[in-house]
Amino acid sequence: MNQRRVVFVVFDGFQALDLAGPHEVFQQAARRAGGYSCEVVAPLPGLVRAESGLPVHAGHGVATLAPDGVDTLVVTGGSGVYAVRHDPALTGWVAAAGATARRVASVCTGAFLLAAAGLLDGRRVTTHWGRAGRLAEEHPGVTVDSDPIFIRDGRVWSSAGVTAGMDLALALVEDDLGGDVALAVARQLVLFLRRPGSQSQFSVPLWTAQPSTDPIRAAVAAIHADPGARHDIQDLAAHAGLSPRHLQRRFTAELGVPPGSYVERVRVEAAQRALAQSDDPVEVIARRCGFGTAETLRRTFHRRVGVAPSDYRDRFHSTAMGGDQ
Repeated sequence: MNQRRVVFVVFDGFQALDLAGPHEVFQQAARRAGGYSCEVVAPLPGLVRAESGLPVHAGHGVATLAPDGVDTLVVTGGSGVYAVRHDPALTGWVAAAGATARRVASVCTGAFLLAAAGLLDGRRVTTHWGRAGRLAEEHPGVTVDSDPIFIRDGRVWSSAGVTAGMDLALALVEDDLGGDVALAVARQLVLFLRRPGSQSQFSVPLWTAQPSTDPIRAAVAAIHADPGARHDIQDLAAHAGLSPRHLQRRFTAELGVPPGSYVERVRVEAAQRALAQSDDPVEVIARRCGFGTAETLRRTFHRRVGVAPSDYRDRFHSTAMGGDQ
């Protein structure tokens, strides 16, 4: 099998896990099926420090490594990207390597460097949810979607922050070598195979603001204590000690989403946990999590997560339960 040459771009202030996580996925795949060689390039060869202070050795500098012959170009993110994207030598090398590579990928804010190199124009991409607005503002020719874990748009792949780079790398391995190899790698690294790219980057407590007053805290606590219970506006208003109209207004103002949307998201996450951690039928999970029927769960789950409940269970269940089937 021909070696697929994977080249990682790093710089002072890169995020260490953006390199280490995907690098380990490719190396594990190479040990099982061959097919990959990994290299690290930086503006200058030698010692490069991650934003955490971790020292990493870059075997190549952009002045000494030819940009052609790269199969997969992976650009890491990190706080240092905002400075190095203005380095003409680095952005020029990334542009040249990206023009001829079979595919180009960014992890987290690595998308800013790809955008600076002109490789994202007209593409739909993702990045860390906390930096998506800035990427969209600075590069209006790029369609930025802050929700998915990773996105593939033609030969350009992009992922959310930090650990999402491993989901991206598993998807790349699966695309190259098939699901069996990717599954073996995921099990070895104790990872899910694999979070679907359309899955949201964050759970309810992260994507919403936190309630700032005791009445809304009481309503939120009731939802999380029993997602499957009745949580219509009258019930939540009773928990909060407010009128339904007042509850609706204050809940939306404090959390940024209306009560109904919040309840639905919590129920979907409860169903995700149940699918991954139990063998209960979908019908039972639907009733327990407040959806009523399996069909309602399927429709809501597909809209929120991007896959059917059965597909989600197939991807997550054996790893979550510790099985090796």
